[in-house]
Amino acid sequence: MAKTGAMAENEGVQGVGDDALGYEQARDELIDVVRRLEAGGTSLEESLALWERGEALAKVCRRWLDGARARLDAALASEGEQPAEQG
Repeated sequence: MAKTGAMAENEGVQGVGDDALGYEQARDELIDVVRRLEAGGTSLEESLALWERGEALAKVCRRWLDGARARLDAALASEGEQPAEQG
């Protein structure tokens, strides 16, 4: 059975490894996946493949955002621990 264009595209990107994706790249691809799903016109198989890819991309974005939040919290905590400068 031949693979559809959407499935072939998704497999190519997944082969790169989601951990290698930057936030902006994952977000932009997720936006594209959502647009394609909203546009319709895809088979059930293609729609499921797109949805699964979207879920994976959302997890990548969430990891990046969680990491950024942790770094920000750590920076703010260390800033609060430093003695205030006397002026």
